[in-house]
Amino acid sequence: MLSKTCEYALRAMIYIAQQSKDGHMVNIKEISEKINSPELFIAKILQSLSKKGYLQSSKGRYGGFCISDKEAEFSLADIVEAIDGSKMFHGCGLGLEFCSETNPCPIHNEYKEARDKLYSIYGEVTLSSFRNGNEADILQLKRR
Repeated sequence: MLSKTCEYALRAMIYIAQQSKDGHMVNIKEISEKINSPELFIAKILQSLSKKGYLQSSKGRYGGFCISDKEAEFSLADIVEAIDGSKMFHGCGLGLEFCSETNPCPIHNEYKEARDKLYSIYGEVTLSSFRNGNEADILQLKRR
């Protein structure tokens, strides 16, 4: 359901939130290695999220990415929507344009129920939820 770009974004944001809880900047090479993603690809994703206000970035020798306490209040749903748009949480399960409450597709009602539950799950978990997590648990993200 999530694009590969969104999966990388979520893993990177979780890792940065965990590592930057004291204002520490996390460099792109470390992020890439820890979440097992291509460095240039994750850099592009994170720059986009930085421009949208989801995290801070700094250039230079000691630069990198950081998530403040305020930014740590963003939910996983916020990040999914920033990367993949709202289709996962609001679109038709078959991708049909005509599907709606008044003109449902054959899977509309069941999919809507599952979609709403996913939105609830992703919406209730914020980046701050990962700040007190065990680093070993966070690093397991690269194995998924």
